[in-house]
Amino acid sequence: MDFLVKKYSQIIEKILKDYAEFLADEEVKNELIFDEKNNRYLLVETGWQNDYRIYGTLLHLDLIDNKVWIQHDGTEDGIADELVKEGIPKEHIILAFKPPEIRPYTGFAIS
Repeated sequence: MDFLVKKYSQIIEKILKDYAEFLADEEVKNELIFDEKNNRYLLVETGWQNDYRIYGTLLHLDLIDNKVWIQHDGTEDGIADELVKEGIPKEHIILAFKPPEIRPYTGFAIS
């Protein structure tokens, strides 16, 4: 495994575990999905709140060509700045949930 991929996957896993722990709830389960073979990392919520079904992907990140692609970010503040704080440079983070024509203005990588 490439050094950057290993380093970035460790950072991503740590952050997702921290989110899952912070969001822990008796009624809503947080499922961590770490597909290290395909470099895909997800935090999925599943459960019930009162009579309302909760199911969905809160976070989805992929490692593609030594860059972190944030495919979905359902957090309040966004995960990108946390990745930077943990040592991943902005030029290695792609906000894939933003349209390609908007990405040059985000301060993060284009692709």
